[in-house]
Amino acid sequence: MTDEADEWYAVRCVFRWTEPDDRPYEERITLWRAADLDAAIARAEAEAREYAGNTGVTYLGLAQAYETGEKDLTEGIEVFSLLRNSSLPPEAYLDRHFDTGGEHQGAR
Repeated sequence: MTDEADEWYAVRCVFRWTEPDDRPYEERITLWRAADLDAAIARAEAEAREYAGNTGVTYLGLAQAYETGEKDLTEGIEVFSLLRNSSLPPEAYLDRHFDTGGEHQGAR
């Protein structure tokens, strides 16, 4: 299935819950050992469809991947990074993309 030469990839997939009433969006980041970026995305998307089928969420078809550049994972290693251009100042940027007030944070 995997080769010792395979590296670790993190893939973020986006979902929409069908319940509860507020129908939140979910971003999941999963780790995959694969030969290349395309193989990691293919494996993650297959798992995303399975996750959606088992949990009653809808997979929205967005998968973004990050190559860790590592064969062995260690504590504190960066597993995902996404660069985004924006002219927003820092506080407005955080409010727009990360702190909208609609996040479900803390205990599940």
